[in-house]
Amino acid sequence: MGRWPCRRNRGCTVSAVPSSTPLKHIRGRLTADAPLAPLVWFKSGGAAEWLFEPKDIADLSDFLAALDPAVPVMALGLGSNMIVRDGGVPGVVVRLGKPFAKVAALDATTLQCGGGASGILVSSTARDAGIAGVEFLRSIPGTVGGFVRMNGGAYGRDTSEILVACDVVLRSGEQITLRVDQLGYTYRHSTLPDGCVVVSATFRGAPGDTVAIQAEMDRIAAAREASQPLRSKTGGSTFKNPEGHKAWQLVDEAGCRGLKRGDAQVSEKHTNFLLNLGNATSAEIEALGEEVRAKVKAQSGVELEWEIQRVGVTS
Repeated sequence: MGRWPCRRNRGCTVSAVPSSTPLKHIRGRLTADAPLAPLVWFKSGGAAEWLFEPKDIADLSDFLAALDPAVPVMALGLGSNMIVRDGGVPGVVVRLGKPFAKVAALDATTLQCGGGASGILVSSTARDAGIAGVEFLRSIPGTVGGFVRMNGGAYGRDTSEILVACDVVLRSGEQITLRVDQLGYTYRHSTLPDGCVVVSATFRGAPGDTVAIQAEMDRIAAAREASQPLRSKTGGSTFKNPEGHKAWQLVDEAGCRGLKRGDAQVSEKHTNFLLNLGNATSAEIEALGEEVRAKVKAQSGVELEWEIQRVGVTS
C-alpha cells in the first residue's frame, strides 16, 4: 500500500509511504480520522486526518522519512494550550506516548527527559535526585516537547534557563541535536522548524535539598490552585503578557471578566483563561478570544497576542 485516501478532499490522495515500505512496517499506531477533542483540555474541535503514535524514535524517523513532504505534520502533547478548530487537522498529528515519557537523572544536576514527559514527572524526578531549579515545571500542564518548542515558563522562569540541548526528528526524518543557543528563544517562542518533533531534552538545574525542593513545589501548586480554574475545561494562559503589562489585568480592565459566547466564557477566577462551560465549539472559544482582544485594544490600546496555539481548519 503506497497511498492513503485524502479524507478532507474527496478524489485526491496523500502519498504517504512508498510501496517499498508497506504500512505494516510501521511499529507504532496509525489511526485515520482520529477525534482530537478527547485529547485536548478544551474538549472541543475536530479530528486529525491521521494520528500517529510512534513506538520509538527510529519508528518516528522512518515514518516521517517515508511521508510525502507535502503532508503537514504537527506534534501534540497534552493538548493543554491549544484550540483544535472544528474542521480538524489535515495531515498527520504525532502524539508521543509512554515510550517518550521517561525521565532520568544523569548526574547531580542534569536530567534526561523524553519529549512526552509531563512537567510533574520532570520536577518530581528532579526532587528525588536533589536537583533544584526545575520546580516551575510542576505548574505547567504540558510535556517536554511543548516546553522546548514554546519556551514554556511560569513563576518568573522559563525553559531557556534550564535547557542544555534537545533531540529533534525533523520533518524529513533526520535526527539532530540542537543546543539551547540554536533555538532562537524569545518569550514563548523558538525557531524550531515546522513539522519537527522534539523527542528528548537535557535539562540542567543545581544541587538542592529534597525537602526544600518539595516545599517550593507545594508553594507553586497552592498558588495555581488558588488563582487558576484548574478543574475546568480550559486551555491555560490565553494571551501572552505584553511588555510592561499583565494580560489578565488588561482583560479585566476591559470589562471582560465572565464574558460569554455560547458555552465559552472568560474565567471569573483568572481572566487570562477561557473556559468551555459545557458544549462550546472551538469556533465559539476562538471568537470569544478575538472579542476580548478587540475590547482590550479599544480600552487600553494594547494588542494582545495569542499564547494558545490555534490549529486546524474551520468547519
